[in-house]
Amino acid sequence: MKSFFKLIQEQIDNFYLVRRLSMYDLVSSNKNNYLGILWELLNPMTQIVIYWFVFGTLRSRAPVEVAGEEIPFIIWLIVGFLVWVFFYQASIGASKSIYSRLRMLSKMNFPLSVIPNVAIFSKLYIHLGMLGIAFIIYQFAGYYVSIYFVQIIYFIFCLYAFTFAFGLIMSTLSTIVRDVHLFLNSILRMGLYVSGVLWPLSILADFPKIHAFLKFNPLIYVIDGYRYSFLGSGWYIVEHWKYGLYFWGVVLIMLLIGSVLHMKFRRNFIDYL
Repeated sequence: MKSFFKLIQEQIDNFYLVRRLSMYDLVSSNKNNYLGILWELLNPMTQIVIYWFVFGTLRSRAPVEVAGEEIPFIIWLIVGFLVWVFFYQASIGASKSIYSRLRMLSKMNFPLSVIPNVAIFSKLYIHLGMLGIAFIIYQFAGYYVSIYFVQIIYFIFCLYAFTFAFGLIMSTLSTIVRDVHLFLNSILRMGLYVSGVLWPLSILADFPKIHAFLKFNPLIYVIDGYRYSFLGSGWYIVEHWKYGLYFWGVVLIMLLIGSVLHMKFRRNFIDYL
C-alpha cells in the first residue's frame, strides 16, 4: 500500500508537469504534418467509416438493441469505437514511454511514474475532441442530449483510471522485457473483436459460458456506459452497480500491482537499456 500511495502522490504533485509534457508530446509528434493535430481526429473517423461500411453495409448489420430500443449500427458503433481507440493508443504509448526515453529521463529530476501518464494524457485531448464531434453527430441523428449525459464525466474518469493502471503495468514490464510491447500490440488488436465494440455481445446469449467469460473484460463496463450516456438510455451507473464494483475492484488491484512493480524496478531501469 505504501507504493500505491506514493505513486498517487507523485501524480498529484506533478500534474502540471504531466499536462505540459503531454501537450508538447502531442504537438511535437505531429509537427511535420501539414494538417498537424487534425490527423489525430481524421484517423479515427476514417476507421469508423471503414468499419461501418464493412460491418454495417456489406454485412447488412441489423440495428442493435440498447435498453429495449433499436439503435442504428453506425450510431451504436461510434462511441464504443472511440473508447477503444483511446485505450489502444494510450496503452501502446504508455507501454513504450519509459524505455524509449530512458536515457533522457535519467538526466532529469522527476519521478518516472509520471511518464506513462504523460503518454495517456496526450491521448485524452484527442479523445475529448472526438467526443465533441460525436456529440454533434448524435444531435443531428436525433439522439438529443439528456440528463443521462452527465454520466459521461464519470465514465471518462473510469476509462482514464483503467488505462493508467494498465499502462503502468505494461510500461514497467516493457522496460524489463521489450517483447512485452510487441505482444501487447498483437493482443490489443485482437481485443477489438471481443470487447463489444464491433458487434454486441448479446448475440452470444445462446453461449452463456462464452458470454460470461467475455464480460470479465472491465472495458465493456466503460463502453456500455458511454453508449447509455450518449443515447440517453438510462442510469447505467445505478442499473449496473454490481458491474461497477467489479470494475473498480479490478482497477484497484491493477494499480496495486503496477505501483509495486514500478517502485521495485524503477531504480534499475537504466540497467535494461
